[in-house]
Parts: sequence; C-alpha cells; structure tokens
Amino acid sequence: MYTRSRWFPALAALIAALGIGSTGCIKQMILDGQIESTRKASTAVDTLQDFEVANTVAFAGIAQFEGMHYLAPDNKDALFMLTKSWAGAAFGFIEDEMEQAEDIGGIDSPMYLYQQSRAKVAYERAIFYGIKLLELKHEGFKAATKNDQTMKEWLSAFDDPEEDTQNLFWTAQAWMSKVNVAKDDPAMVSELYIGVALMERAVELDETYMFGSGHTALGAYHARSPMAELEDGKKHFDKALALSGGKSLMTKFQLAAKYYCMKSDKEGYVRTLNEVVEAGDVLPQARLTNAIAMRKARRYLSKERMKNCGF
Repeated sequence: MYTRSRWFPALAALIAALGIGSTGCIKQMILDGQIESTRKASTAVDTLQDFEVANTVAFAGIAQFEGMHYLAPDNKDALFMLTKSWAGAAFGFIEDEMEQAEDIGGIDSPMYLYQQSRAKVAYERAIFYGIKLLELKHEGFKAATKNDQTMKEWLSAFDDPEEDTQNLFWTAQAWMSKVNVAKDDPAMVSELYIGVALMERAVELDETYMFGSGHTALGAYHARSPMAELEDGKKHFDKALALSGGKSLMTKFQLAAKYYCMKSDKEGYVRTLNEVVEAGDVLPQARLTNAIAMRKARRYLSKERMKNCGF
C-alpha cells in the first residue's frame, strides 16, 4: 500500500515529464497559429497602391516567412506564403527592375543580365517551395514531369477547389514566369508544359481565383508568339475580363502586351494600354496588382517597346 511519502514523488515526476513533453507541442501550436494569422493578415498588402511601399513590404514579408519556415518546415501556410511571395515579388518588382535595365542598356547590358538572374533565382525559390507544398498532399512530382500525360494523371489527385487551386496557381505562375524571363534557354522552354499543366488544373478547380488570373496566365501562354494559338489566348483573356468585370488591369495589360502585340494590332494595343493607365482605383481588393499593371502599361506605350511589336 502506497503512502504519501512514496506516491507523491512519483506523481510529481509524472507531471514534470508530461509538462516537458507538452511544452514542445504548445510552442508548435503557438507558432502554427502565428503563421496562420500572418497569412490571413497578408491579404492587406493586396490593397496597397504605393508601388515603392509595396516593394519594401514584399521583401520584408519574405524574410519573415523564411524564418517561420525554418522553425516550422512542414507548415502549409508558411510554404504557401513563400511560394506566393517569391513569385509575386519577382513578377511585380524584380522584373520591373529588369525591364528598366532593358530600356536603358538593352538585353546584353550587365544590369539587365543581373536583374534577369535575380528573377530566375526568385522564381526557382518559389517553385521549390511550391513543389514541396504540393507534395505534402501528393508525392511524385518529379516522376510526373515525364510528359504531359503523366502530369495530368498526377494532377488528378488535386481535387480541393479551396486549397489546391491557390497552391497550384502560384507554383504554376512561378514556373511559367521563369520560362518567360529565360526564353533564350531552350532547356527551360522545353519544360514550359509543366507550368501550363499546373495552371490548367488550377483553372479547372476554380477559374474565379484572383479574378480569373489563371485565365490571364493561360491567355499569355497561348499568345506567346505570332505562331502560337492566338485565338485560344483571346478566349482566355475574354473569360478573365468577364470574371473580373473588366476591372483586372493586369488582364488588360497582358491582352495588349501579348495578344494585340503578336497580332500586330496597333490600335487595339494602344487603346487597351491607355485604358489601363486611365482606369483609376477600380478594384480595391487587387489595388497593388492593378498599380503594377498601370506601371507596366505606361512603359509599354513607349516608342521602344512598341517597336518590339513592329509598330
């Protein structure tokens, strides 16, 4: 029979052991909750209109999520935000520096090549995190990239419109954008179908995501050259504009920069870019994306940019 003097130390030891074991779980719960809250709060960045402020905020946010990922390597929210943040920052800000360098010194200038290299690395980092995020649900990405059919078979496992759409979209956006900035590299171009397959699956799951941005990306893909599938591209652009009520200025910018440029339609090109520049604050939820589109539209109305379309 146990006496107080015998069972109390044993009970105290048990409580201490449980406390030590639960401390790690509690810390993980707090960290996961903080990451989840930070992801939810990050949507406020989409409403910023000041390009320079957003530029600073974007890279500060990346640093924050890199640290969170280090502490919680399998946290889905951290992986998603790193995929989205690296892809978005590369497209919105690093490519902006790259285009400025091109306008000043051309595509052979040291500054252009430097910014191009930065963009590639940023997209590759986004892709790394995106694939890791996707494989938390379904492993086998590398084997699936054998060809278009194996990609589609692998992607069939992604069937959740709410969660899978956004994970697929940002991984696809990074993949397709990386190829776009490195279109002089045949090896990268040969893998474009992977990004396209990811984006097509995202659109299949939820074509309304980010005001039809998946259709915009596919429109740009199909209108990538005068010999590509221009009318298929136009259909995607039209669908994206319908989904956003014509308020997604990035869709209009891409319509001009890709479709009208490749069609050698100067009137449509100039008219659409001017619509972007003069649009105003038409979509507060996507104010930052629209501000980036306006900035690009002004640049693409320059004589040098128009010469690239043969105008």
